[in-house]
Order: sequence, then C-alpha cells, then structure tokens
Amino acid sequence: MRSSIDPKRKLTLGDLARAAKVSKGTASNVFNKPGLVRPEVRDHVRTVAKELGYQGPDPKGRMLSAGRANAIGVATMEPLAYLFEDPFARRLMAAISQACQERGIGLSLISGSREEDIAWTMESALVDGFILFCLTGAKKLIQRSRDRRLPFIALDLGGSDDRLPSVGIDNRAGARTLAQHLLDLGHRHFAVLAMEMAANRFQQIEVGEDVAYHASKLRLEGTFTALRERSVDPATVPVIETLSDEATIHPALEALFAAKSHPTAIIAQSDLIALITLDWLSKRGIAVPKDVSLVGFDGLPEAAAASPRLTTIAQPIAAIGRRAVEKLLEASADTQNPAPECLETEFIVGKTTGPAPDL
Repeated sequence: MRSSIDPKRKLTLGDLARAAKVSKGTASNVFNKPGLVRPEVRDHVRTVAKELGYQGPDPKGRMLSAGRANAIGVATMEPLAYLFEDPFARRLMAAISQACQERGIGLSLISGSREEDIAWTMESALVDGFILFCLTGAKKLIQRSRDRRLPFIALDLGGSDDRLPSVGIDNRAGARTLAQHLLDLGHRHFAVLAMEMAANRFQQIEVGEDVAYHASKLRLEGTFTALRERSVDPATVPVIETLSDEATIHPALEALFAAKSHPTAIIAQSDLIALITLDWLSKRGIAVPKDVSLVGFDGLPEAAAASPRLTTIAQPIAAIGRRAVEKLLEASADTQNPAPECLETEFIVGKTTGPAPDL
C-alpha cells in the first residue's frame, strides 16, 4: 500500500484518507472523535494507518487549524523535581492541575536550568500561554514568553514590577508583620534562616548583598524594615542562606548556638525551614518559645499540625494556583498585560512565639 506514496515524504491525514477510501473528516474523527465513527470504519482506518506507518495527526497542525492548543505551560528555571518535592510548590502545582482538569485543558511542565534549555522547550511547547514560576530567572522566562507572543502570568515576583501580569502576595509586608510581632514580644537578638538566595549556595550573607531569588529578597527586606523601625541594626543580625534542607539548616543552627550569645528569636523564611529548625531545637532540649521564639512563612498544613503550632504568615496557595489559570485563560494574544493581583495573607499566631527571655 505504501508503494503509491513517496517514502521520503511525511505521511499526512490526506494520504491516510485516500488509502482507506474515506473522507478526510472521517479519518480525522477516527483519531480525535472516535465515538462519531462506526466501529467497522474505525477499525478499517486504523488498520490502514498501521500498514502505512501513520502515527496520527500532527499536534502542531491540529493547533494551527483550531487556533488553540487547549493547553497551558508552567515554566520554571528550577529543576523539575522541585515542583514535586518542595511542599509549597507541590501544593501550588496541585491547585494548578486541578484548575486545568476542571476546565478540560492540558498542562505542560517546562523546566531548564540553562538558558538554552529553557529557550528550546518554551519555543517548541504546544501551549496557549505560560504560567511562569519565577523563583529566579524571571527576566529570561518573561522574554521567552514575549518572543512566542503568548500571554503569561508570573508567580512569585512579589510586586517587583507592577507592570507585569502576575498573581502573588506581598512578601515584604508578610515578613515585616512577623518581625514586628517578635519585636512587640521584646526580642532584640535575631537570626534569619533564609531560603536560597542564589543558585545552589549555602553561606552567611552580608547586609546589602545581592539576592537573585525574589521571595527571599523581599522577605529579607520586610524583616530589615521592621528591625530598623525599632532601632535594631540589621548588620547585627546573622542571615544564613540555606537550601531548605537538614544538610544546610543543621550546620547553620549549630553555628548560631555555639556562640556565647545566641538569638532569642529565629525568623525562618519558610515553614519548611521552621519545621526542620523546630525539630533540631527539640532534640537538643532548647524550649520553644521559652528559650527561643520561632516564626515561619507560607501556612503549610504541616505548620498547623506541628507541636507547638507554628506562628506563620499563611499564603492562599490554592487560590494563587487557581487564579493564575483563570487569568491566563482570560487573556489573549492581544491582551499581553492583564493587571497584577496581590492576594491577601493571614497572620497566624501559633505557640512558637513568646516573650523574650531575660538574657
């Protein structure tokens, strides 16, 4: 049957229709709407397709003819595993996935730590727009979206550019609230266990040092603002960058508590960091909050279940994911810049903060 078709040419749906002696519409329905085709015709067309070596309609062609891919992409310059391993990212992705499923649209995950990798995957992705998970590399992701002339919604920019379409929270205000709470309790000796601030780095940073990751930077700025307002010099506050794991958090804590004067309040930039810290303190008999007060950030379910319950800023994680999908689907190629949205957070006073001990 192949003898009448040039073997060097890519097979098309028209070739299949002619070989099976059916209309092109019928051949298309066999692959896209099989329920509309009589079983015997459907089996016949699939048999002919197998003999020809025809794999099915080209997704790009289908997208061009329909004008839409009926799918969105989530793009990040983090390793793909981050979206499944990090508690915050995992819950965000669950909300995005559910919103897509409810609307009958596909979801494509696009990841690449190198610029050439992310460029290729974003250029070739069959999607109608992008949700940009901008922990870092925001400018590169935004530029690639604009190169494709597709709408995009950025996450985790935290108000760094009010002109960009985004969904998120006010990271500065949340961190400032936590620091003010500790100051109101009389604390003057602080330490910050920070999230990653530059790719794969673990170190103590200096005040004013450049920070590449948006949420980390904004939360640190909010903390320092509150401290300055109460005449606490940020230069006296150790800020230790971690990779949000025991391998980097434990050494940071050992260094802090090996000093003659340890902090009475620890500001963890995420609930995950705070929960690892809480476990470390408990195992060493350091009472929370009697000896040390501790705060987190994010509002993970694990924070509410912790003993004692963690004081934290709760993000509306599911609402952020759902709203990002809604805004992207509302946008069009002619609406590249829908207004940014800043969702409300909740300050949760748990049992991990108390009056400063008398040093």
